[in-house]
Amino acid sequence: MSDIQSSFVSEFVDSLVQLGIEDVCVCPGSRSTPLALTFRRDPRIKVWMHVDERSAAYFALGIAKRSKLPVAIVSTSGTAAVNFAPAAVEAFFARVPLLILTADRPAYARDIGTNQTINQVSLYGSHVKWSVDVQIPDDPNVSLAYAKSIAGRSVRGALEEPAGPVHLNFPFREPLLPEQGGKRLHHVERGGQDNVCSANQPLSRYSPEDFAPLRRALHDAERPLIVCGEQDDPSFPDAVTTLAREIGAPVLADPLSQVRCGPQHSPIVIDAYDAFLRDEEIARRLSPDFVLRFGAPPVSKALLQFLERNRSCNQVLADPGGSRDPALSASDIVRLNPASLCHAILDGVPDQPAPTLGPGAPDWVASWTDTNTRARSALAARIAQERGLSEPGVFADLNEVLPAGGTLFAGNSMPIRDLDAMFPGGTRDIRFIANRGASGIDGIVSTTLGVSAASEEPLVLVIGDLSFYHDMNGLLAARRYGLSATIVLVNNDGGGIFSMLPQSTDPHFEEVFATPTGLDFKHAADMYGLEYYCITSRQEFRDLVSRSLDSEGVTLLEIRTDRGSNAKLHRELIEAATLAGA
Repeated sequence: MSDIQSSFVSEFVDSLVQLGIEDVCVCPGSRSTPLALTFRRDPRIKVWMHVDERSAAYFALGIAKRSKLPVAIVSTSGTAAVNFAPAAVEAFFARVPLLILTADRPAYARDIGTNQTINQVSLYGSHVKWSVDVQIPDDPNVSLAYAKSIAGRSVRGALEEPAGPVHLNFPFREPLLPEQGGKRLHHVERGGQDNVCSANQPLSRYSPEDFAPLRRALHDAERPLIVCGEQDDPSFPDAVTTLAREIGAPVLADPLSQVRCGPQHSPIVIDAYDAFLRDEEIARRLSPDFVLRFGAPPVSKALLQFLERNRSCNQVLADPGGSRDPALSASDIVRLNPASLCHAILDGVPDQPAPTLGPGAPDWVASWTDTNTRARSALAARIAQERGLSEPGVFADLNEVLPAGGTLFAGNSMPIRDLDAMFPGGTRDIRFIANRGASGIDGIVSTTLGVSAASEEPLVLVIGDLSFYHDMNGLLAARRYGLSATIVLVNNDGGGIFSMLPQSTDPHFEEVFATPTGLDFKHAADMYGLEYYCITSRQEFRDLVSRSLDSEGVTLLEIRTDRGSNAKLHRELIEAATLAGA
């Protein structure tokens, strides 16, 4: 992290200790790294690690009730912070001192679709005594004074009669680790300003003539690219692939866009981008001169970084809300339904000839489709070498057994990323669902069972062990309402995604980030009356998924994996794909 941010957090924690704070309950997460590690490295602090934010907050409540001293609780950003709310309410009415410390993104990253970012300012409303959105000053002297000031005010506020909770929201900037170096962002000039509209004056009302500049830009583009994020309009896949063929644009299809799989599929739909766009040379070779974006931000971080690196070309975002642009790379925003925009571009002006869109450069589409084919083949070949079960292999195997018309729900953290990377496109109609609004790991089981209640389609949920633990209570609905689903529980005994991040090298990694629980989930299956199997081979997995999809009720299929081996396999998959795509 930056020197100022690091010093600020150190001063804040030291001030809390000086004011008598002894106990801190910490929940794992990336954005809260500055607070979590600073607390953990301080020998004067007793850190209590909890996987579940609700449990953590109530645990802290118990300590504070007994000790009469404020206890701090720490969460990452997004829905994790919301889970502190029940204990905050209890502490407010029971007059128990709590310091609620929530990590957040900086203010400029809010309300633009940034991942795992919600409105956390005054999150607990009138149920805290004081709430502040902490802004770290750029001046180091002012920063240290401010850290000491808010520490003092928060402790005094929690203890003054009537005692109660206070809330400090910390908008931390990346990098989050002290040993990481940061890069200064430089201003990048936009493309021509005559295309559609300016970024400061996005279109909001239309007649067909409004799209003439966009048609001209697409006609002139030699390397147009279409990027599709999450959306649920059933007419969009046909509309966007028709437009793509007309303009000669590859379609980078996030699975949640519903474009990747279905009758509209063709080689122009690119599905292995997450792997090969990590290679700088490949990314340079495939640099576009015009990008047309639809829907929510894509899951793939590699794709988002690719869009950031290509800020100099015009990027037109079609989004009715007009705000989901976490990379801030859109030069123009069209507030129109994505399918409607596709039709508006294709249909032209009434009573006039259809517009001539023109294909891109002759080898442009081929360069993408060839790279994608080679990368996808390399990923499949590497996974085929795995004799045993693996986390990315789950989605390769599900591709073999999911029937047309089936629904695949991916949990957050690793499952959604493995889905994006490993599930290939095809003409079979598969619906993909995930909770990507705030990207929390809570509530996934309940959401899936809600999907089951609303449809009779074959339904598979792939979920990690921590996320499953968070929402085991949701399983009660399956028995109460006779719902059916296949739950694939990927159990690596902790937060597997953190093994992919810089935090994995910290000496406190296992305790603070991985947070293994050692739970035996067969007992949960017994308690809620689920059929349960602990899978030992890939063939057994395929057979049991197929059998479960043909049966009533909920089946829990547990796959046990190793976090270290999983991280190694992911590195090898990316290496294989980039070598093949080069």
